[in-house]
Amino acid sequence: MGTAPGIFPFLSHGIALFRRPLAFLNSLPAHGDLVRIRLGPTRAWVVCHPELVHRMLLDTRSFDKGGPQYDRLRLLMGDGLVTSRQETHRRQRRLLQPRFTPARIAAHTRLMGEEAEAVCRTWRPGQRIDVSAQMMALTTRVTGRVLLSDTLDEATAAEVRGCLSAIVRGLFARTVVPVDAPFRVPTPANRRYRSAVARLHAIVTSAVAERRAGPDHDDLLGTLLAAADGGDGAAAITEREVHDHLITLLLTGVETTALCLASAFSLLARHPEAEERLHAEVDTVLGGRRPGPDDLPRLVHTRRVVTETLRHSPPGWLFTRVTMKETELGGCRLPRGATVLYSPYLLHHDPASFPEPDRFLPERWLPDRAGGVRHGAMLPFAAGSRKCIGDSFAVTEAMVALAAVAARWRLRHPAGPVAAPRPAVTLGPRSLVMWCAPRAQEPVRTPWQARSLAPRATVDSREQDSRTAGDRDVDDA
Repeated sequence: MGTAPGIFPFLSHGIALFRRPLAFLNSLPAHGDLVRIRLGPTRAWVVCHPELVHRMLLDTRSFDKGGPQYDRLRLLMGDGLVTSRQETHRRQRRLLQPRFTPARIAAHTRLMGEEAEAVCRTWRPGQRIDVSAQMMALTTRVTGRVLLSDTLDEATAAEVRGCLSAIVRGLFARTVVPVDAPFRVPTPANRRYRSAVARLHAIVTSAVAERRAGPDHDDLLGTLLAAADGGDGAAAITEREVHDHLITLLLTGVETTALCLASAFSLLARHPEAEERLHAEVDTVLGGRRPGPDDLPRLVHTRRVVTETLRHSPPGWLFTRVTMKETELGGCRLPRGATVLYSPYLLHHDPASFPEPDRFLPERWLPDRAGGVRHGAMLPFAAGSRKCIGDSFAVTEAMVALAAVAARWRLRHPAGPVAAPRPAVTLGPRSLVMWCAPRAQEPVRTPWQARSLAPRATVDSREQDSRTAGDRDVDDA
């Protein structure tokens, strides 16, 4: 019987995973391809080799959604597409997949461009903007329109953004801390989390009730309500399933794409050659007009920027599975009910798969180089039957938004160091403050530091704060 190498200090590895998650994960491959760790009183296994991760994701009979992460997510999302077990997931996927076909996604390109232009139209030269918040506003509007048409007004959409921000801040601690007691204490952070969860559910309940009382719409909620009424010819889904699907798609469709975009603008500001190629491409392909579906195949560098951002800073950076039976992986026998973790961040930063992994290099994805990437090493959206249903939608939304903003603006970091993103349940900059400069007014081919419009004596305290996740107060967890 094979055994996985273990590292078992006296204290739980959950502490290291919470305080220094990325460094901790990157330390594990030195111990083997499958490494035992301890999360509180329980053992878990971290899969460090891409071939083993790929095998696990394809074998849904042996490895299903589960573990501490999904147990906590089920309390929040219910039994939606992300958290459901395999037997339920197959039926749910068949219901929702028609809304994510290439033709449907292409039809949404126009509204993606409209919302991107609406966001950056309000910016002014030299203005200091919270890019993270602006991208959240954009993706909330896009996701809201795709799911619910015009049901969410501006005030409600702003509430949704606030709720999602509070929820993702609190979820990570709840997935790595193995006991519930700390989260029952009525601290300000716990109260914010519970209030945000309750308000998000109330907004979704209200949206469903409003649609029930009004006209039909050709959107995802319309598909769900038709299924609930038995109108799709299949077995009707419950009202609870309608609610759970909407909660799931809001949680997974808003913040991850917003974080990808914020990361992309931050990385481009520090890599002027990649940014200049992006600007040259959008000028040539678009000529000042809004991106359309026919433009996407020609925005090849834009796609490479999005792909490299997903490699360098994957919003979904840590996931769990649970074994459904005793099974073998990497020469090790895993018992039934074992928690198995895998990390796209770890795989994407393995030098064996991606030389100089910490560098942002969109040219990695040139056709003659992308073919050399190890099989299974690039997994921003998982793989197999549980691969993210919205992967193509998310990439298209990111490309359209990136091109629409880059056609008009350069975004620049304030002077001083750029703080590393702090992982929570997702990874990416949550308070990214940058300065806007109109493209026509800023010279090119000068170092990005010299192009900053920020007064050197005025650097936002959030940019100065380079503490790791472990330096946060308990209330911020």
